Amino acid sequence: MPKHYRPAGKKKEGNAARYITRSQAVKYLQVSLSLFRKLCILKGIFPREPKKKVKGNHHTYYHTKDILFLKHEPLLEKFREMRAYEKKIKKAVSKKNRDLAERLLTRKPSYTLDMLIRERYPKFIDAVRDLDDCLSMVHLFAALPAVEREKIPVNRVHNCRRLGHEWQAYIARTHKLRKTFISVKGIYYQAELDGQKITWLTPHALQQVLPDDVDYNIMLTFLEFYEASNICIYHYFEFVFVTLQAFVNFKLYHSINVKYPPILDPRLEALAADLYALSRYFDNRASMTESATTSFSESDVSKDQGKGPNYDESELRLAQLQQQLPSNEPGALMHLVQNAAETDEDDSETRECKTLFKDVKFFLSREVPRESLLFVIPAFGGSVSWDGEGAPFKETDQNITHQIVDRPTQGHKFLSREYVQPQWIYDCVNARILLPVEEYIVGRIPPPHLSPFVDNEAEGYVPEYAETIKRLQAAARNEVLPMPGVGKEDLDDPQNLLVEGVIDRAEAIEAATKKRKMSVLQKQYHDELKKELRSTQISTASDGNKESVSEHIDAGEDSLPDLSQISKDADSMSKIVMPRKKQKLLKAMEIGKERKQASVDRLKERKRKIEEGKKSGK
Repeated sequence: MPKHYRPAGKKKEGNAARYITRSQAVKYLQVSLSLFRKLCILKGIFPREPKKKVKGNHHTYYHTKDILFLKHEPLLEKFREMRAYEKKIKKAVSKKNRDLAERLLTRKPSYTLDMLIRERYPKFIDAVRDLDDCLSMVHLFAALPAVEREKIPVNRVHNCRRLGHEWQAYIARTHKLRKTFISVKGIYYQAELDGQKITWLTPHALQQVLPDDVDYNIMLTFLEFYEASNICIYHYFEFVFVTLQAFVNFKLYHSINVKYPPILDPRLEALAADLYALSRYFDNRASMTESATTSFSESDVSKDQGKGPNYDESELRLAQLQQQLPSNEPGALMHLVQNAAETDEDDSETRECKTLFKDVKFFLSREVPRESLLFVIPAFGGSVSWDGEGAPFKETDQNITHQIVDRPTQGHKFLSREYVQPQWIYDCVNARILLPVEEYIVGRIPPPHLSPFVDNEAEGYVPEYAETIKRLQAAARNEVLPMPGVGKEDLDDPQNLLVEGVIDRAEAIEAATKKRKMSVLQKQYHDELKKELRSTQISTASDGNKESVSEHIDAGEDSLPDLSQISKDADSMSKIVMPRKKQKLLKAMEIGKERKQASVDRLKERKRKIEEGKKSGK
């Protein structure tokens, strides 16, 4: 009998036991396909790709352990109870028992996702890492129209809009925004939070059209996990989590000592100025905290003066800290001191972002993207207003330095301010310097909007405007960069450095002497290589053809060994020794490099044609 023989019907092993198809999983759990998809999305279970697909390539496979996790999920029993309850309601309606149906509808069971949030994200940093898709989904549904046939109610759209504004208000308040880019799809943002880079996409403020080939039920299931349907409390040892976005917002707001959810000014909410209302809420909370601290310190000092003995500043500060401590938390003094030190010590990048628009005052016209600019400008330390009710200051304010417009003609112009296009804001943010406004004047075609997410050095092509921005950054930091058309090897030449005024004459003479010595040593090394080649050829040559050998040696004196051919031979030998799998991988890498080089050559050719067209037009 063969070693691996197994009678029919016995226990399976290998991939047949480790993986299960989707139809088998649905049959095993005794649920519908839509409910199975919902459970997988909420639980975070995804299809697998086994090495050997036992049932064929046209099936979707899941790991058996994942299906067992779903089998013991309490949410599955809750869904079954809700399904049985809906059958009761349907039965009462079919029997025309209206009172019973209404009474059952009022007591309809519901479920929460708090335990799933705790299970999937045991720490706050785990939730931050998984926030990219969450933010993109929330901002997408905040811009969609409310359509009842697609089960997108109005309150869900408003809830997503509120969550998005709360997140943007926190990022702008703490100056955590790092990059932004406007594309056809929308506006990309990147923030850095607790060492994690979070990138999300917000759609443009346009009328959104819902396509018919999208399954909105799956998107709504993801949104159900992301958005906040419950507001819960996180207080000392009581851990009650909310769904993902509200949980993150709650934690972030409490990290800066701000109450969540925020209470906004209803007048500003009615005017669709939610971001400004949130910033006002932050300012009010900060001013209340400062006034409470100062009033407490003044009363404490007056009491001490009435009693007689004078306490020094450290004792007064300690009393203030003790007053702010919760009474039921042990060791809270050390936590409070550590948190105060962390809030005071911002990293260098945050300090740079905080002061980019420090002394700049902006005014937004009606035609520019207001929500995006109200988020970006305060995130980099600027003050901003707009044309409409609820604005902090009017257009006639004489302290306004820049007005953001996107119309070729203006009814009234102030000579004390610059009129620039919105692209100037985003380019300044990505460059981290205030760029010259001459290229962004209204009516002029602005320079290309470069993506900060692309590494030009790695791509092999550096746009001309990127080089200009690099020189402006170097001038702002007092750095020395090579001139256009001059490479690093030219800067290594001491004569060029002397002409540029980078080094003095004594250093130039010393560098020239070292360079001369290196050239002599290099020439001596080439001579030794020639002699070695000549001796090798003489020893291997026969006695009968001395003339041909001497001619070959004379020809070899003038020619060095072909290093490129030697490298090609070495590469071909290494390819021969490689396994077939690695050969395919190397071939794919070479194809990728060739495509990248072809795209670089295409960009250079376009640039050359544009320059020739400009010259011929002149």
